[in-house]
Amino acid sequence: MSFAKNPGRFAGLLYVLTSIFGFFAMGYVPGKLIVDGNAAATAGNIAAHETLFRLGIAGGLIGQAGFIFVAWALYALFKGVNQRQAALMVILIVVQVPIAFLNELNSIAALVLVRGADFLSIFDKPQREALAMLFLNLHDHGFNVAEIFWGLWLFPLGLLVYRSRFLPRFLGVWLALAGFAWVILSLTSLLLPQYKHRVYTLSQPASFGEIVFMFWLLIKGARPPAVDATASLSAVD
Repeated sequence: MSFAKNPGRFAGLLYVLTSIFGFFAMGYVPGKLIVDGNAAATAGNIAAHETLFRLGIAGGLIGQAGFIFVAWALYALFKGVNQRQAALMVILIVVQVPIAFLNELNSIAALVLVRGADFLSIFDKPQREALAMLFLNLHDHGFNVAEIFWGLWLFPLGLLVYRSRFLPRFLGVWLALAGFAWVILSLTSLLLPQYKHRVYTLSQPASFGEIVFMFWLLIKGARPPAVDATASLSAVD
């Protein structure tokens, strides 16, 4: 596997690695520790598995920071297709990073409340547990905000893949559908939260397109053709 000869595999490797951190932070850790609607049980789990909770915070930060490098690798792969669209893709990726970083403060606040620092002695234990659950819920809502950008960046990426000619066009269409799925899920979470889980279930076939694209790059890779100076100028238009 030569990353120099096949830059698509390099982009795919970065994509997979950052996604592993993201799944750990957003899927595995909450699934192990957070009990919906039960602040006391959730606080007890966090207190008993504090290291795991801290690793979840760290994993979220590492995954988001790593995605900046995914953006760079994808830009290098697709800039010859259309430089403006590739730049737009990078901008939409980078915008979500500070949102995700700030959102982790909600998890840190929940941890502080569970640990019960001296200055929190004014609150009794059930109050601290309820406040910790509030911050965890705010953390979840922070993801709902970021989901808009999780979807928006897939539109220019899908168009770049569709126009690239060195990747299958169906991947570009699937990525665009995944973009719609994330945007619709975000808006549903904000406007009609009672339908969030139903929309999430229905959107899974579309969202799966991003996973297929990621592993396609890692396994099969992509080699953009050499572009001469004239073609490079026309790609910007």
